Amino acid sequence: MKNLFSVSGKVALVTGGSRGIGLMIARGLVENGVKTYISSRSDNACNAVAEELSSFGECIAIPADLSESNEVKRLADEIISREPKLHILVNNAGAAWGAKIGDVPEIGWDKVMDLNAKSLFFLSQALLTPLQAAATEEDPARIINIGSVDGLAIPKLETYSYPASKAAVHHLTRVMAHHLGKRNISVNAIAPGPFESKMMQYTLNNHQKNIEENLPRGRIGTPEDMVGAVIYLSSRAGAYVTGAVLPVDGGTLVADELWKEIAET
Repeated sequence: MKNLFSVSGKVALVTGGSRGIGLMIARGLVENGVKTYISSRSDNACNAVAEELSSFGECIAIPADLSESNEVKRLADEIISREPKLHILVNNAGAAWGAKIGDVPEIGWDKVMDLNAKSLFFLSQALLTPLQAAATEEDPARIINIGSVDGLAIPKLETYSYPASKAAVHHLTRVMAHHLGKRNISVNAIAPGPFESKMMQYTLNNHQKNIEENLPRGRIGTPEDMVGAVIYLSSRAGAYVTGAVLPVDGGTLVADELWKEIAET
C-alpha cells in the first residue's frame, strides 16, 4: 500500500503545459519523479518553463500549436521518436471565446471546438502505440482530459462554444474509456472549477471575493488540488477508475449563488 500513489519512473505528456492548470500539472508530475514533456503554442514560453521545471526533475519542451492538424501529428511523431512508452497523456490545451450570442463569429466557434475537442481526440489517436506499450492490466496507461465545470452546468456568462466543447470532452472521455479499456488504457476527465489561469484572469480580477464567499470550500483552487487529482488518476490508486468525470471545483456545482453577482454585471 505504501506505493499506492507513486508515479515515479513514468513518462508523461502535458499539452498546454506552460501556464495555468497545465503548468500546475506538469510541475506536480516532474516533482513526483515523472519524465514530463510539455507542449504549448509559444516556443519561448514552453522552453522557459521546461528549463525552470528541470530544476525539480526531468522536463522537456516540444512546442506545438495543436489547433493545427499537422502540428498534432508532429507532436505525436516527436514523442514516438523519443519514447517507446508513454504512461500518461494529459490533454489540457484549450481556448475560450466570450461574446453575446449575436456576435459570436464562426472562426471563434471553430477555434474553440477544434482545440478543445478535436485536437484532443486526434492526439490521443496518434499516441495509441506508445500508450499501449506502457499499459499493463495492473497499471494501465492513462489519458486524462481536462474538461470544465462549465461542461457540467449551465454557465451564466456568454461563452457558448466553450461549455459546448467541454461537454463534448466529457462525453468523448466516456466513449474512449469504453473502447480503450480492454487495451489497458484508462480515460478519465477532470472538470476544474475556479483556478488561477489566464482564461480565468478577468473573472478572478473582478469577482474573486464573491466566488470565494459563495464556494462551499471558501477559496479558489490551488496547484496542490489539481496535482492531487492527477496523481490519483495516474497512480495505482486510480487504476480501476475509467470513464469518470471528476469535478475539482471546491463545490462550484452545488453553490447556487456563486455566479449570481457575476451574471448581473
